[in-house]
Amino acid sequence: MATWGNVRPGGRTARTQASVFAATLEELAEQGFDRLSTEAVADRAGVHKTTVYRRWKTKGNLVAAALEDVLDPTFRLLPDTDDLDGSMRAIARDFVAAMAGRAGIATVRALVSGGHASAEIRELIDRFFAARIARIDPVVQAAVGRGDLPPGTDTALLAKHVAGPLYYRALVMADTLTEADADLAAASALAGARLGLFAPVPEPA
Repeated sequence: MATWGNVRPGGRTARTQASVFAATLEELAEQGFDRLSTEAVADRAGVHKTTVYRRWKTKGNLVAAALEDVLDPTFRLLPDTDDLDGSMRAIARDFVAAMAGRAGIATVRALVSGGHASAEIRELIDRFFAARIARIDPVVQAAVGRGDLPPGTDTALLAKHVAGPLYYRALVMADTLTEADADLAAASALAGARLGLFAPVPEPA
């Protein structure tokens, strides 16, 4: 099972792993999860298929390990927590940056082509986003404490409404996203948050 912070191997093992992971991402980006085969990965990596099977056992394990190798589980340092708008722009820009590279494309293909059916990949993605929500939460709670956001604002829901439009445009519209797109997603989500859309509705008196 994949875990954040796996110890990286050295020497020949490291070179083999790097080749296999790179081949996995290439196959994933081209074929998607459903059509990806361990044999094709092995051929592309220039290793015997038994090497791949012996180490990663299943396609789900292999893809999860390759994605984990390139997905950074933490955000970069956020701006001062007094600057809620700046913090959310930084978060949205991180989502855009994560989707811009080959690894981001491979991750997207994994999720929309059967990856959700893999327990290993589902767990990886859940932990990936949980780590990001945990990083965002202090910013949101500080804003609530200052009165910039309503009490009870749901950090996870806010994060989903920042990332959701960006993933839609990348996945469905096949748009090339920019920092301006990230800034718009952050501003839109924050506008909703300030209206109380992501906070519990008070019970009628």
